Amino acid sequence: MRLRRSRPTGAVITLTPLVDVLLILLVFFMVTSRYLNLDMIPMVERGTAPGAPGPAAAPEARPLLLRLAADGGVVWRGEALGPAALTAALTARVAAHPETRVLVLPAGDADAQALVSLLERATRAGIADVRVVRLEDR
Repeated sequence: MRLRRSRPTGAVITLTPLVDVLLILLVFFMVTSRYLNLDMIPMVERGTAPGAPGPAAAPEARPLLLRLAADGGVVWRGEALGPAALTAALTARVAAHPETRVLVLPAGDADAQALVSLLERATRAGIADVRVVRLEDR
């Protein structure tokens, strides 16, 4: 009587370790990624060309861009402003346009206390919408 040898079956690959590795990679990339602030992306309304002036292009509607230098000085429209001049300019702007927005662009080595002082000055001037913008080197 001859016995037949059973053929060896191919290696069984289970999907559980593969799924585990993919989930670990997913969590890793979610934790280490940087999130994009979608409020900083300009929106174009339908029916307007990207370069065409519209109601949102009025100088009053544009946000103020304040640059915070490394030494704590504030620059607005290429002009350095002291604390008193900055407060006066912000108060005058809020009096003319109550819904004024301010974007603060701090230098990479700017002092945190100078940034907090600038935010406090803007808030005391009556500006409700103040945002800190950080540009990254690419």
